[in-house]
Amino acid sequence: MADKLDFIRERLELRGMDVLTSLLDGPRARGAYLMRSILSPPWSLRLKDQAPLALMTMLRGTCWIMHGGAQPRAIGPGDVAIARGPEPYTVADDPATPPQVVIHPDQSCTTIDGESVDQTMALGVRTWGNDPDGSAMILSGTYLMDSEVSQRLLGALPALLVVPAGKWTSPVVELLAGEMGKEQPGQEAILDRLLDLLLISALRAWFSRPEAEAPGWYLAHGDPLVGPALSLIYKDPAHAWTVAELARQVGTSRAVLARRFTDLVGEPPMSFLTGWRLALAADLLRKPNVTIADVAYEVGYASPYALSTAFKRAHGISPKDYRARRGDPLKPRAPVR
Repeated sequence: MADKLDFIRERLELRGMDVLTSLLDGPRARGAYLMRSILSPPWSLRLKDQAPLALMTMLRGTCWIMHGGAQPRAIGPGDVAIARGPEPYTVADDPATPPQVVIHPDQSCTTIDGESVDQTMALGVRTWGNDPDGSAMILSGTYLMDSEVSQRLLGALPALLVVPAGKWTSPVVELLAGEMGKEQPGQEAILDRLLDLLLISALRAWFSRPEAEAPGWYLAHGDPLVGPALSLIYKDPAHAWTVAELARQVGTSRAVLARRFTDLVGEPPMSFLTGWRLALAADLLRKPNVTIADVAYEVGYASPYALSTAFKRAHGISPKDYRARRGDPLKPRAPVR
């Protein structure tokens, strides 16, 4: 029964989303791993947690982030960095400082030689480091994402992006920092939502910058015709949309909408709708005790057979086989206490 209620609740949450919120529904924080790190130099952390997406901001001091073969990037107070995994990366006081601590997929921390430092570096509630008075304080949040929907978002991001403090304004960092050390009823939900707000604000600021090369589906949201059409699709993916009805709803002709949608988004409206429905279906299939018939109805297919045919064409396997291969959804890691 609980699984059914979750399914219905998430069905309702799909209504009324804008384009970015819709794509963030997959990676939305649920018991996300949040940490405040306080460190004195020399320090260097090797992140090998394989997280698809991580966000960090400096509360004081500066740090350097080394990700892949890109040039090291420095961030200071108010800057927000978003790192896309699962490739490992390093965060350090200086690019020349060799890694001292490794953070693993279960969020356990060890020395380079494998000795645990979880207890020796614990500094309190959701706080960790080598010095409680250290010159560097980093707030970080790790998203646990295994979602077809979120792949559209991840595919639009570079391996590492930095939003400078002077290029955006948001009170969320201060709010999140203030809530990190609290232990009260509902605290995890508050932290998750604040982390979501910080991520959405940072991504919105990033996509507004020329160097971001924002994807077509994001830019199209601001178009007076294609934007409303996308919103209709996101709000009610199960509706039997046609190009003609979308055009009528947004006040234009079928030909104009089809051409403009394809030019801006990069694919025709019905192709986009199909891809969105099947991405939603893939995520819903990972929920236990939700039938394939439930999923078919929810994403706009008249029968499990119709969904199976479309799903197999897109993914190469049936919904039943996909569910068996993917298993249960990832369980969120326990928060640090």
